Amino acid sequence: MYRSHNCGELNATHINTEVTLAGWVQKSRDKGFMNWVDLRDRYGITQLIFDESRSEKSVFELAKTLGREFVIQVKGSVIEREAKNKNMATGDIEILVTELTVLNAALTPPFTIEDETDGGEDIRMKYRYLDIRRNPVKNNLLFRHKVAMEVRKYLSDLDFCEVETPYLIKSTPEGARDFVVPSRMNEGQFYALPQSPQTFKQLLMVGGMDKYFQIVKCFRDEDLRADRQPEFTQIDCEMAFVEQEDILNVFEGLTRHLLKEIKGIEVDKFPRITYDYAMKTYGNDKPDIRFGMEFGELNEVAQHQEFTVFNAAELVVGIAVPGVGNYTRKEIDGLIDWVKRPQVGASGMVYVKCNEDGSYKSSVDKFYDQNDLTHWAKITGAKVGDMIFVLSGPADKTRTQLSALRMELATRLGLRNPAEFAPLWVVDFPLLEFEEESGRYHAMHHPFTSPKPEDMHLLETDPGKVRANAYDMVLNGNEIGGGSIRIHDKATQQLMFKYLGFTEEEAKAQFGFLMDAFQFGAPPHGGLAFGLDRLVAILGGQETIRDFIAFPKNNSGRDVMIDAPSIIAESQLKELHIKLA
Repeated sequence: MYRSHNCGELNATHINTEVTLAGWVQKSRDKGFMNWVDLRDRYGITQLIFDESRSEKSVFELAKTLGREFVIQVKGSVIEREAKNKNMATGDIEILVTELTVLNAALTPPFTIEDETDGGEDIRMKYRYLDIRRNPVKNNLLFRHKVAMEVRKYLSDLDFCEVETPYLIKSTPEGARDFVVPSRMNEGQFYALPQSPQTFKQLLMVGGMDKYFQIVKCFRDEDLRADRQPEFTQIDCEMAFVEQEDILNVFEGLTRHLLKEIKGIEVDKFPRITYDYAMKTYGNDKPDIRFGMEFGELNEVAQHQEFTVFNAAELVVGIAVPGVGNYTRKEIDGLIDWVKRPQVGASGMVYVKCNEDGSYKSSVDKFYDQNDLTHWAKITGAKVGDMIFVLSGPADKTRTQLSALRMELATRLGLRNPAEFAPLWVVDFPLLEFEEESGRYHAMHHPFTSPKPEDMHLLETDPGKVRANAYDMVLNGNEIGGGSIRIHDKATQQLMFKYLGFTEEEAKAQFGFLMDAFQFGAPPHGGLAFGLDRLVAILGGQETIRDFIAFPKNNSGRDVMIDAPSIIAESQLKELHIKLA
């Protein structure tokens, strides 16, 4: 037996108990005649004491050789600690060691295994197994486990069945790039790793499983950022004989359950807004509603004067920023420089100060009088002490720019409180979006999303105006999940493929198996997938998913710990019938 107890459970009730512990040496303090060692495992830290007068000489001498991260086993008696540490669960006791065994010596780690480490991100990624020993990373992984368990509990209690779907599937042209896997036994042919189990979960509905879920690994070969990895985890769900309202109710319930069980927070309101409203009011389809600063469109009250910048613009739009009416000219110029950065791309910005005496001072006073600026304040909801910032230009581009500014200002003003949670649904997305480069429409979600029945007639005449029976769950400005009611009959699915530019032959080659299945009694069905990585990060008060993944990739898609991807042997390439140019 390596241990009778873990390093986090002993307390004053165990005094005079003989125990066996095992773990890693956190640190040691040698006072000559007495040596203290902090022993750490996943559960906590226990202080060990080696006393020249009370410990055997061999044990006492061996203790002096222990280095950081040595793996040891000790036996001894629990005694009361003289200098108690109220910040430790085990701070009332220590172990007077009678036996010491070094299970494994350790090199000096390349960074300190402490909550506040001296290791940079690159070195911690390279030695991730050491990083996991630190409380912040360890606790994030335990937190992720707790969230996953609550998801399984909630869905299982609603009679969902967890079903595993294949990882080696067929490559499809829609969506992001696939990771492909060569088949040794089928020369020149390739599997793909799934971007989602979409078609399989639909086939499970055809198979009568009724309610399916899976916490599943998915793969996309696309550019990375802080909240994106080449492999990621979804809470993937599908239900038969449902309409949109049924699905929204189930997953509002799941979100409420997680917030209550994980964070102890009760959330009553799940606002529902349309895609068009989200774009017009917040400039993006995943708005953060923990704060205001809603857009005010100013065309009617700003395009009647001789300010040509506004007069030539498709859209003039502003936001009222609370409490910044005292910003200095230097601070305002800094914001103007910020919106002019290539990442945002605005050509400039107009501002209006809402003075304490009720008057207004703007950067365009030459063109607009107090009456004009009063209208601006009314439309944007500006109050005394606020400042209005106004952008103009092409409508879509300008909304995106103002959305970026809104989020930046909210961050600077501390309005994005990670302990506050504001979920909402965005519904009625466009079914299709036109891509200039390819000259054709693409599915905004995926080609299996059902059009709104009342918009079906527009597919022939105005496909860009067709709304999808689709919905996204947004939490604190992040899309944490999305789904749709699916197409469940062959004729509509064929029509959808037609408008996406597939020939009949291409549609049959890629998705014939699904359309064949629809002919054998496919029920109406729909579903949703939550991004587990992102959901866990937000619940954990962060927006970067990497810290909640045991072994993440870096921004280049590399695992620097195991040095992957890597070159494979010529013999392997030959077996796979692959020749490199």
